Amino acid sequence: MKNIFIKALAGVMLTAGATSCGDKFLETDIYNAVDLDTGLSTPTSIGYALNGAYYRLSQYYFSGNYANNIGDIMSDITYWNGKTNHFNSLYSCTYVDTDIYLSYIWQDGYKVVDNSARILKAIDELLPEANAADAAELQRYKAEAHALRAYAMLYMTNIYGHQVKVNGQDFSNELGVVVVNEPVEAFAEVKRNSVGECYTQILSDLNASLTAFQAAGEWSNEKVVFTPASVYGVMARTKLYLEDWAGAADAAKNALSAAGISSVASTEAAYDALYQSTYSNSESLFYLALDVKTNWSANSCGTLYTTYNYSPSPYLMSLYGENDIRTSIFNWTVEGGTEYAPYGATTPIFGGGKFGFGNFDQVRGGNPAVQTTYLINAPEMFLIQAEAAVKQNDVNTAKAALFTVAKRNQDITSVNDLPGTADALMSFIQDERARELFQEGHRLWDLRRWGKTTNLYAYDAPNVNYMFKNIVVSDVILPIPDSEINAGFGVEQTPNWAATRPQ
Repeated sequence: MKNIFIKALAGVMLTAGATSCGDKFLETDIYNAVDLDTGLSTPTSIGYALNGAYYRLSQYYFSGNYANNIGDIMSDITYWNGKTNHFNSLYSCTYVDTDIYLSYIWQDGYKVVDNSARILKAIDELLPEANAADAAELQRYKAEAHALRAYAMLYMTNIYGHQVKVNGQDFSNELGVVVVNEPVEAFAEVKRNSVGECYTQILSDLNASLTAFQAAGEWSNEKVVFTPASVYGVMARTKLYLEDWAGAADAAKNALSAAGISSVASTEAAYDALYQSTYSNSESLFYLALDVKTNWSANSCGTLYTTYNYSPSPYLMSLYGENDIRTSIFNWTVEGGTEYAPYGATTPIFGGGKFGFGNFDQVRGGNPAVQTTYLINAPEMFLIQAEAAVKQNDVNTAKAALFTVAKRNQDITSVNDLPGTADALMSFIQDERARELFQEGHRLWDLRRWGKTTNLYAYDAPNVNYMFKNIVVSDVILPIPDSEINAGFGVEQTPNWAATRPQ
């Protein structure tokens, strides 16, 4: 039986053997890379291992596709035309505990978590004897490793556990995933922690990351690694889920301040420029190092939203105003022809949207497989500030933060064009998050935490029809992969998960 806590030996040559999966609790063979038990003896070797952890995070098995896209695919804002089978079991809610997407997310997520834990242990062993220069470098690596573990844990807790808070109701005692504070050794037994314990670990890692950055006094200028700005961004998202409104708003403010961002694109040309080439999104705080040389080709996000036939749902399209600049990067082709119209055929092909690489479409050409995946972005921070302010009955502050993003609809020219009451403003924010964050993977978790009744499995485009109607998605729990349960190392399945599956 295979188990997820496989030591993916990290380094610049991680591709050689890194996808191997052993039949014991931890793989201990050395491939063409750094051994995480004996090789992490210098800052340089730790840097290689950290690169390997980032590589794992960016894999299409995790943030490079599956873990990032599941939150939109399993929601009301995405449409699948049925031509290909990618993600179809999750989209159509026919998933089982042997689902390959859920299995890969679990496996690669824990490779990030376990690798980060081993890096952190090695750093703590080296720091007492390190000189000043090495200590600063090690502290920076420590900050990044804590952030990597927190980010992966946040996604895995959401995917395999219950939403921690649902419209004020606390579910922190429900089963979450396995917290890994220390490297898990071969053949050791583990157990699932509660959702609350997982969130405690996530916040602990984020705080430790910020402390280490402060001790280092330096960090990268590149957004393909974690920096204080992106760590604050993850913290804002985490505290939003925890309904810590003041904490979420404060972290979002710190993220924007650290990134030096006070506004976002509000013209069509400026918005289009965000998605015209690799690393072109100046509003992003953290993105994956995917480009023409390193990309997931057929397994990329761009392919999913083009030739693998996912697109915005007719319902989502109905939420955009006529003069909303965000639809400027939306285009469709009719299979076998050159006509441009949403859902203009039985198998419309979407042009990729945020993964479109220069408004890619089947006629004009382009390569959506090389488009960057932007994971933590400034507009989300403004929307977190707006929601947090509404929840604290501060309508004026909420409207000011919301207007920064909402004016992408050019018919909204001042805060006076936004709703004036807290309830109406909250409803607008919920729709605005759908409009703004499409293709960033937030929708399912938003619907769950709001306790919203929604519709799933869109069909019959361009009409707004759903196979499953009035679903309380906060009750939906995805299964732990069957291969992990059968490995026999202590991870238990969520009781009655199948009964929560929409039908």
